[in-house]
Amino acid sequence: MIKTRWRLWIFLLIVAAIVIDFALFRSDLFQKNQPIVINGIAAPPIPTLVPEQITLGQTVYAKSCAACHGVNLEGKPNWQVPLSDGSLPPPPHDSTGHTWHHPDELLIDIIANGGDPKYNSQMPAFKDQLTSEQVAAVLEFIKSRWGRDEREYQWWMTAVGSQQ
Repeated sequence: MIKTRWRLWIFLLIVAAIVIDFALFRSDLFQKNQPIVINGIAAPPIPTLVPEQITLGQTVYAKSCAACHGVNLEGKPNWQVPLSDGSLPPPPHDSTGHTWHHPDELLIDIIANGGDPKYNSQMPAFKDQLTSEQVAAVLEFIKSRWGRDEREYQWWMTAVGSQQ
């Protein structure tokens, strides 16, 4: 009888711990398909990443982007410090960089047409080497490596920027 009560109490404690863990740390699972609201301005729910696009993007990234931006999207060291010619080294595309600060339209333009010459950007244009599907897939792959906060902010920039 005492063993049964102990087991019941242990079981109830484990269930309570799971419920508390879920309520405090995993409640964001319920927030899917919720609008992204920043500064009181709402954007539609964040789109789901497409696994096939991510796979294609990873392949294209490895062939076309990794030599400069790193195999793990880590960019070059000291990427924020200008080189002797005034250009900046290739930035990271993971959450530590600034790629997620820009809307899709700008990122696709930079991949297709290269970096802005007025900033002495050394980013080459890929419009003659990559299809629009491949460019979109590279961006999907890059997004798959961001954290939730970066993805939500970048989506908000994309959705709100296209409304203005």
